[in-house]
Amino acid sequence: MDAHLQRVEWPASLHAPPDDQAESLHGSELIARQLQGANAAVRELLLALSVGFALPRPLPADLQHRLDMGSVEDLDALVDRAEATGLLRPDGTVVGTAQHALLAVTPAAKVRALQRELVTVFASAGQPLGNLARELARGGLADPRVAVELEHAADAALENDPRLASQLYEEALLAGADPLATAARRARAAAGDGDFDGAARIVDSLLVSTDPPDVRTGVDVAASVWAHRGMLARAADVYNWLGADRAGASASLAAVALIGTGDCKAAEAFFRPEAPQASPTLLAAALIQTGQGILATLGENPQQGIAVLIHASDMLNSAGTALPLPETPAALAALVALHSGEPHLAETVCRAAVAAGQGGSAAQPRLLLLQAWAAMMQDKPDEARLAAGEAAKINHWALVPRDEFLNAALDVGLARRNGEVPELLRAWERAREAMLHTCVDLYSMLPWGELMIAASRLRETRRVAHYMDEAWKLLGRLGEPPLWAVPLHWAAVQAALLNESPADLAPHAAALARAATHSHLAAILAAAGKAWVSVLAGRFGPAEVEGAARLLGAVGMPWEGARLAGHAAARADDRRDMMRLLSCARELRPRGGPPGDAVTGLSEVPAVTSADIGGKAQPDGSALSEREKEVARLVLEGKTYREIGEAIYISPRTAEHHIARIRRRLGAENRSDLLARLRLALGADNSQHLHPRQE
Repeated sequence: MDAHLQRVEWPASLHAPPDDQAESLHGSELIARQLQGANAAVRELLLALSVGFALPRPLPADLQHRLDMGSVEDLDALVDRAEATGLLRPDGTVVGTAQHALLAVTPAAKVRALQRELVTVFASAGQPLGNLARELARGGLADPRVAVELEHAADAALENDPRLASQLYEEALLAGADPLATAARRARAAAGDGDFDGAARIVDSLLVSTDPPDVRTGVDVAASVWAHRGMLARAADVYNWLGADRAGASASLAAVALIGTGDCKAAEAFFRPEAPQASPTLLAAALIQTGQGILATLGENPQQGIAVLIHASDMLNSAGTALPLPETPAALAALVALHSGEPHLAETVCRAAVAAGQGGSAAQPRLLLLQAWAAMMQDKPDEARLAAGEAAKINHWALVPRDEFLNAALDVGLARRNGEVPELLRAWERAREAMLHTCVDLYSMLPWGELMIAASRLRETRRVAHYMDEAWKLLGRLGEPPLWAVPLHWAAVQAALLNESPADLAPHAAALARAATHSHLAAILAAAGKAWVSVLAGRFGPAEVEGAARLLGAVGMPWEGARLAGHAAARADDRRDMMRLLSCARELRPRGGPPGDAVTGLSEVPAVTSADIGGKAQPDGSALSEREKEVARLVLEGKTYREIGEAIYISPRTAEHHIARIRRRLGAENRSDLLARLRLALGADNSQHLHPRQE
């Protein structure tokens, strides 16, 4: 074989990872030296192909000229020689290590000249660069033609693939794109990919500039970032800074933010529901109806808002557009449905929006958490936990503060309904931290109501007092709209009942009664509140209590209805009334559950035995009924009379009576003796329960 056709021997340093730059550079120089002299034309061909030229055409003008003039052999012979070196593959591509070596030792000016010539070739032919543009930008080529193509590609990906758009915008910057001109779109892409901190930094650089370009998009991104952080008031501030005259198609988004912070007057200045639609697109129609729907929820017939918001959600699902929003129409529709006592409808809306990817990846966790909340209201805790778990792991980033707060409140609600005090305490600690990272707004009334009830249950009311003051003030600024205010008044009634505070209960009961003329849900909750008061006072009509409990079940609150019926059953004087109320509780909550279940906790009535009238005590526990064993287990868990009553839906006094009867049956002389005897009495029973006898 002739010397000039000999296969190039690659240095070992090019086979190893290039950790040692000096060694790698030495290997590159060796290859370059072996491609000198007779092999110089081969080197020129390999360098051109390494830059991005392709066989058979086009080639760099200088090399093509030499081929045309016969200064070197024809192209086929040159390719054969290049393949003979082992550096050119049969498909016309250069081996990766050789490509790296050639680009490393060739002067940068020459490489850049070849890259620009390549871009000119594509431009002259009217061909897009495609992925080559990305390679050129990452390789360090600054060329406005490359920057423009990358920017256009990023724009095309922005609505459906914000992560790809972010990468393309960054590469466009490397190629020389204007950072300020692209800032709003880069921020939108970053927010869509969950990088809210990065989006905020980009937007800040835009908004502090003089006459910022694409300012409306930048404001939309800033408002969305603030909303995700749980600071909707700052989102409203950003829109107020923009002004109604520059809001354009974002006017409805401004209205959502402003109404959410209690500023209806400013919202109406931005958004006029009767104004003509800017364009006939699905997206434009969805945004207009979002604004119309949220305004309708403040009026005398707020139920109209649900239909309008669902229409907006359906249109945004069809549009398939991911854009920065303070709240998606699906989330607003779900919230309105939940506030109206229609959790099944809320669940359906959220499922459809999640399936359609409404709002992009950033919006998915909130939709799943609202779906979980709807499941919790319908007494489907397993489904609620499943949806909440999916929300936490659906994206590669952690939950944003707004969603973390909702998730923490959901945990509290599930723990409270489960009746396990240790679980409730753990959930409460998480919620206490989460609430420090967020602020009160109209769209967070449900979790704040749940936390108000839990705080009363745990004697931690002071932890939420400031936030509740803010909530009442916000509702006051909006004129106490029934749809948004009624569930919070109901939560306040429950908190007052737990605190045994008639003075705290009265104003909220009165508010429910006033709202009953405009709100079907308020009428039901007002009746339920009245029933609760009568039950706790020991002066109730079983028929009235049953009716109130069933109505609670009808508006998506079966757990609350079963709890009311269960408490009344425990206080009923007549056995027939007790059985009637127990049957109601079972129908409302047929699902079996742990201690604290409204049915199993009241499934037995304490029987009178010889031990109650002076009979001999039986320390082995055989004299205890199943109900008394349940109470005994709660005593061993360290629960107080009040906590036992909460767990199994009886009054603290009834719990005290049960424990006194258990003490007599076991012959215990004091509390420590009782605990010892209970451990002995329940030991065998618990062992059989945990380790069933094998046949």
